[in-house]
Amino acid sequence: MPTPLRLTAGPLAAVLAGLALWLAFPDHDLWWLAPVGVALLGAATLGAGAPRGFLLGLLAGLAYFGPTLSWSGVYVGKLPWFALATLEALYVAVMSALVGYAGRRLLASGHRPAALLLVPLGWVAQEWARSTTPYGGFPWARLAFSQADSPLAHVARWLGAPGVTFATAVVGVGLLALCWGLAARRPARLLAGALVAAAPFAAGLIPLPTDGRTASVGFVQGDVPQAGLEFNAQRRAVLDNHVRGTLALAERAPDDLTLVVWPENASDIDPFRNADADAEIRAAQSTLGVPLVVGAVLAEPPGASSNVSLFYTGAGEPERYTKLHPVPFAEYIPHREFFAQFTSAADLAGNFVAGDTVGAFEVPASGGSYTALPTICFEVAYDGLMRTSVEAAGDTDSLLLVQTNNATFGYTAESEQQFAISRIRAIEHGRSVVHVSTVGVSGFVAPDGTVTGATGLFTAAQGLGEPVLRHERTPADRLGSAPVVLATALFVLLVLSAARSGRRARVTADPEAPEDQTVA
Repeated sequence: MPTPLRLTAGPLAAVLAGLALWLAFPDHDLWWLAPVGVALLGAATLGAGAPRGFLLGLLAGLAYFGPTLSWSGVYVGKLPWFALATLEALYVAVMSALVGYAGRRLLASGHRPAALLLVPLGWVAQEWARSTTPYGGFPWARLAFSQADSPLAHVARWLGAPGVTFATAVVGVGLLALCWGLAARRPARLLAGALVAAAPFAAGLIPLPTDGRTASVGFVQGDVPQAGLEFNAQRRAVLDNHVRGTLALAERAPDDLTLVVWPENASDIDPFRNADADAEIRAAQSTLGVPLVVGAVLAEPPGASSNVSLFYTGAGEPERYTKLHPVPFAEYIPHREFFAQFTSAADLAGNFVAGDTVGAFEVPASGGSYTALPTICFEVAYDGLMRTSVEAAGDTDSLLLVQTNNATFGYTAESEQQFAISRIRAIEHGRSVVHVSTVGVSGFVAPDGTVTGATGLFTAAQGLGEPVLRHERTPADRLGSAPVVLATALFVLLVLSAARSGRRARVTADPEAPEDQTVA
């Protein structure tokens, strides 16, 4: 029977795991704590069995997502925040239940390396599940997105964001194996754990390509009258801020300027239905003399809205990209009548509809035209959307635009968390990223994830940069979703294999004994 000390140690390790994972993300940026969190959760759940694994995973998930996603409740109240954090925590709980169930059987049958492999495979599978379900998923706060400053970020070039998650979890497993080897006083196991923990960092020794021609690009961070949901009530002030910022930028713009980018929601006044707003935007673009990408909200289709990027060139109607993945429970509410019974915040959500075409704007330049690939706000966190966007450029030089509006999250870590995602995407796709927000953080990200021209929060700013233009397809682009599919399939096979092993081998009465938690 487990002792009171062991009964207490598991929950404590789970909570500490969740807190370590939270601290790995901006704006704490202690990226090295992510593997520590994985190790602690693995130590708590491997061998715990399914029911206890579920409860320990839920504890860890709440300690993880509660503070990491606290920005989601800044202006809409605690209930939506708690609901989102709990939903995300349930995915960690299910993963931990499976790891506990299968790990217990694999450890008892002597397959310790296979039991340890459950952990990184489980993290990839769990993040894929919560990135796609329900209602299209919510892929925020994945392990990969905590590693923008880590050598492990380089793995994104070959295996995408799921590969970075896997590498981070492998380091965690190595740390766990090292500790088990130390406890067992077995030098061979200690060495094996150290090698496993260190191996993924080798990716950081491989330089990332940043060659290519450059283009002069500007962005305007116009700022808003005040943080919070009420910025939308002062739509004209927000538009005017971006017009003024554009005119200021034009005064110091270089002669070879090719493009200027405004953020999401820069014009929440529909320029197709408001002649004054249209005239202001066109006048700003005319002063620049180069194309202008505007984040706008259109009052269409009838009875709904569209979140769009408009590409003004000075000739005719602007091209448009309509956001492909509106955010559920923010830009629209599925089953609105049902959720309105629980919170008045349901009435705050919009009624946005999704687009059906990937955005690709052709930008003239002296060295030959290039393609600007717009993505809007949370879309940057979705693997498939970003990969599809890059594919839309074909073999032409291109760069990624991430237009976002962080005003609704106030002075929280959300802006920095999103900017970190753009940095991982730059490495993953070998593209420069122009990341521009209404209120910050805005800046230029090179294909190796390095940053220039980053702005502060809630200040008017204009940026000028020379981002590299590239057209390669990285190994991650070529592999597509194969790594995450393979990892998930292997995880399922290990769980099924453990179930068979469990029928053949006797499970010890105390599966958490140190002898059963030692690396093979």
